[in-house]
Amino acid sequence: MYQIFAKTLYLQKKMKLLLFSNSTNVGEEYFTYPLPYIKEFLTGLPVENIVFVPYAAVTFSYDEYEEKVNAKLATIGINVKGVHRFNDPVNAIASADVIMIGGGNTFNLLKECYRYNILQTIRESVKRGTPYIGWSAGSNLACPTICTTNDMPIVQPPSFDALGLISFQINPHYLDSNPDGHAGETREQRIMEYLAANPTKTVVGLREGCWLTIDGSRIVLNGSKPARIFKYKHEPIEHPVGKELVL
Repeated sequence: MYQIFAKTLYLQKKMKLLLFSNSTNVGEEYFTYPLPYIKEFLTGLPVENIVFVPYAAVTFSYDEYEEKVNAKLATIGINVKGVHRFNDPVNAIASADVIMIGGGNTFNLLKECYRYNILQTIRESVKRGTPYIGWSAGSNLACPTICTTNDMPIVQPPSFDALGLISFQINPHYLDSNPDGHAGETREQRIMEYLAANPTKTVVGLREGCWLTIDGSRIVLNGSKPARIFKYKHEPIEHPVGKELVL
């Protein structure tokens, strides 16, 4: 009877995710704009044991990344501990109150998650209801694959398969046009290439200053700009802020 009851509780748990396009808006100090929304997201939830995954850092240390994030989170009364500090990363993730995954290089992030064997544990924990907060590469990691990241593949993970917590792909930092003087493909053209090779997929172009709040099956766009929704052989659609995404 207990096993049946426990299984029922497990199935009733709703995933809770906060997926930011970026950490810092132009003209602001690092990690300023996400703070009030992170605080709101975590209100009423246990936050004594927040585990931070810093593996997207490449040109600075994981300790430095943890320190940089904590310096800002302290202003809302939150503290994180980097998963790299634990002797058993898998157990650290499994016992976390909240999982937070920072931006940087998505390929390095995914490779290290495979290296330390935490990908499946993150997936299981979030599906059990452990809140997940990610930005940039951390948002990419929540997708089925990392194929719509903007990052250079500086390392080679065992697979492009990521967490699959959501059914669609995110393109963070989405730009509508190229910078002046650049004549290469636009971001939209790159996404269309991805869809030509993966025609059953959907891509959400998430502009900077925007984020997705996911509560169970409900996905809502928040921020200052609409998102651009891409499907194979369909004209892209502008999705308004504050509206639920049905993909």
